[in-house]
Amino acid sequence: MYRRSPPGQLSFENFYLPFGGKLSGENRWVKLAQLIPWEEFEAQYAEQLSEGMGAPAKSFRMALGALIIKERLGTSDIETVEQIRENPYLQFFLGLSQYSDKAPFDASMLVHFRKRVKLELIGQLNEAIVQQHRENDASKPEGTAESSDSIDEDNRDDEPPSASNAGQLIVDASCTPADIRYPTDLSLLNEAREHTERILDLLYAQVREQVTQKPRTYRLKARQQYLPIAKQRRVKPKLRRKAVGQQLRYLRRNLAHIDALIAAGASLAQLDNQLYRKLLVISELFRQQQWMYQERQRRIDERIVSIAQPHVRPIVRGKAGTPVEFGAKIVISCVDGYVFLEHLDWNNFNESTQLPEQIERFKQRFGHYPASVHADQIYRTRANLQYCRERGIRLSGKPLGRPKQSEQADIQKQAQADAAIRNQVEGKFGVGKRRFSLARVMAKLAPTAETTIAMTFLVMNLEQLLRQFLFVFFAVVLSQEVFQFNRWQRQWRDPQCALAAA
Repeated sequence: MYRRSPPGQLSFENFYLPFGGKLSGENRWVKLAQLIPWEEFEAQYAEQLSEGMGAPAKSFRMALGALIIKERLGTSDIETVEQIRENPYLQFFLGLSQYSDKAPFDASMLVHFRKRVKLELIGQLNEAIVQQHRENDASKPEGTAESSDSIDEDNRDDEPPSASNAGQLIVDASCTPADIRYPTDLSLLNEAREHTERILDLLYAQVREQVTQKPRTYRLKARQQYLPIAKQRRVKPKLRRKAVGQQLRYLRRNLAHIDALIAAGASLAQLDNQLYRKLLVISELFRQQQWMYQERQRRIDERIVSIAQPHVRPIVRGKAGTPVEFGAKIVISCVDGYVFLEHLDWNNFNESTQLPEQIERFKQRFGHYPASVHADQIYRTRANLQYCRERGIRLSGKPLGRPKQSEQADIQKQAQADAAIRNQVEGKFGVGKRRFSLARVMAKLAPTAETTIAMTFLVMNLEQLLRQFLFVFFAVVLSQEVFQFNRWQRQWRDPQCALAAA
């Protein structure tokens, strides 16, 4: 059941503190709460919850606010709840009317928050926050840098495409590694064998009276054959293949025993959801590993690299030190320092095919095409070059073919300038992976991991807006101090002004 929160933003002056005092309006969490349009997306959040059945659910502000606090502080679910319980500013940020020493929810609720606040909702919220800030900047007097992009739509129709283009679009792709052990065929098969042995024990307990002899699994022998190979730092290919074949045969025997116990009357309904899900994953894992072993291949489509997280796929990046990463592949765009998550997929894909869609989305957001697109070399395909040329967009990088001798200096200078601009999106990835949680996504389910990834970019945009807000505030305070100092200096130099002021 969902109960809508009362309309209107909570004022920090009315926030009740039982131990006396009041909140400061200059606190970062108070300022951050003013930047988020909580009420605009509450109806969309409430659609997935019943209004008349079940216990009352937590509000949208509490759900989104808890995820923002967790991402911004970089804490675990349990530590996030403890921080909220101890800090009155965090409780105000969540929409509470007064401070309470009790936690507003259990740490396990953060999993439900990540399921309810979905990837699409976060993307819409991110765009609304950025668009609102850009509209506020566009309403400034003429002559400011922000108002230069505000061109009337009716005047654009009569202009050539390149004349109405404005702004820079910076795009890039990366991988967000999941929190899994580095996968090898041997370790995956050994883990699958151990899970099937546990399933066999549970199923045999149901039909102990019908089946007098328990199926043999040779678990001790299989473990003894696995450990010597697993402990070696460098394993010869023949030994590795032999060990993989042994584990495959043990796993095939266990799966056959499971089928026999089910035929004898055992029920898979007695297994818990996680163990039943792992059995389904192990069946597909065995099929993939058996095919690669027989065909002597090292790759297969939809390859499973984690039994606990079967949605994770290997992403070949070709980077030094980490040629292959395991997680979701994302494509982001950067405009005026704001980041947008354009595409997320657990399977590998060619990011160059996403460029036309990103450019069209740029036009939907800002009303015009970008003047230039800054991307790495993989985006410079003939199709993308033709697409940008038809719309008067300059795609960064050196042109195709051999340039003239007289143009080489200008081309080199332009390429260096484009590379300097593109460093901005590389910096965003660096901040996301060093400051926030993109370097290792701890969420285990695919929807919750997608929410965690999208939340990172939302918090990064909020951080930038908060820095700009505080910069303007301190600039105003500093200008007032300078004005008072100049006034005092004039009075000190001119005694008549001092007497008049007195």
